[in-house]
Amino acid sequence: MDIAGKTTLVTGAARRVGRAIALALAERGCDLLVHFNSSTEEASETVGLARAAGVRAESAQADLTDLKGIEELFQILDKSFDGLDILVNSAAIMQPIELLQASEEDWDRTINLNLRAPFFCIQLAAQRMRQRGVGAIVNISDVAGLRPWSRYPVHSISKAGLEMLTKVAARALAPQIRVNAVAPGPVLRSDWIDPPLWNQITEALPLRRGGSPRDVSSAVIFLLENEFITGETIVVDGGRNLI
Repeated sequence: MDIAGKTTLVTGAARRVGRAIALALAERGCDLLVHFNSSTEEASETVGLARAAGVRAESAQADLTDLKGIEELFQILDKSFDGLDILVNSAAIMQPIELLQASEEDWDRTINLNLRAPFFCIQLAAQRMRQRGVGAIVNISDVAGLRPWSRYPVHSISKAGLEMLTKVAARALAPQIRVNAVAPGPVLRSDWIDPPLWNQITEALPLRRGGSPRDVSSAVIFLLENEFITGETIVVDGGRNLI
């Protein structure tokens, strides 16, 4: 797919990895709808940076843990753009909590955003993509969905579900719409990991360094542009899965 000029929705695009993906797509000429929940100022900055790249960019606030919020997001998309070509499901939450301490609220918060929201975003996006006869979707998974993290049990379960959603959707939506995933490893330190532990994690990688959000965005672009890949996950982890 030649992504220049394509209309793209990136969820969770106001900051961190989501912003890097959105801006990388803008640099390739994609028009953007930048989704955010509470990061209003950061979303505005992302839109400004995208417009500086010469593309059309708008922002949309929505709570993706609520189906009504997802529907409202796509209503904004319909009002702002003429169709949809690309969806990147990047919005997610990652909180450490012990398995025996996880509450129903913890479960719902993580599953609803990390798994339920991508499901319904794919559903609504595919309806619009089929009107054009072609489309591409990339889910931002996590290496925690491929290997269990005992400190992040609900997060790991949600991302494992996203891995299966990627494969199921790829089969269900082919041949018009391709669905793939990128599973980042240590590319950006979270607030839950202090710098000494982060250094310990990244120095133990085969590549002996941490990655960057740009490493993730380049994998996303590869999957969007290669028209003979669907149902696959690219792991961007510096070789961590080899350990």
